[in-house]
Amino acid sequence: MDSKQIDVMVADASHEVYVDTILDTIREAAKKRGTGIAERTHEYVATKMKEGKAIIALCGNEFAGFTYIESWGNKQYVATSGLIVHPKYQGIGLAKRIKQASFRLARLRWPWAKIFSLTSGAAVMKMNTELGYVPVTFNELTDDEAFWKGCEGCINHDILVAKNRKFCICTAMLYDPALHEEDKI
Repeated sequence: MDSKQIDVMVADASHEVYVDTILDTIREAAKKRGTGIAERTHEYVATKMKEGKAIIALCGNEFAGFTYIESWGNKQYVATSGLIVHPKYQGIGLAKRIKQASFRLARLRWPWAKIFSLTSGAAVMKMNTELGYVPVTFNELTDDEAFWKGCEGCINHDILVAKNRKFCICTAMLYDPALHEEDKI
């Protein structure tokens, strides 16, 4: 299969029918990889869709992939989160298309915000690097308590707390638009 056969788009309220499949896919991926992925509720993901803050990938009417964005710290930061590709559609470059779409969406909605990603996955680190993200320490990310509360659903949360939010299993990566003047939207 070619990833071009899959539509990658900004999700909306009509895509809520896929939320449970998305959450199940995320849980299964976390189990398979043995890594932490923060749990999200049906309502949380559905709200991201309704607010136009999510990217969904569909092959016809079948779920293929997903991610979402959220602003933090008075819109000074944007996090890209929850990137998942259904196992049936892995290995065809779909994750990269979804990641690029979420990056473009974040840049369009909040052009001056710093975009960050926390990940333990090498593939996501590579995609982030290709987009201009650089590894940073956790203290260079948002200090917005609401963001950090979202980490409570991750199996590695105890490590984050024990290390006073200075580091965890994940690698923090940051895209600072001030360092990329050539990347005007």
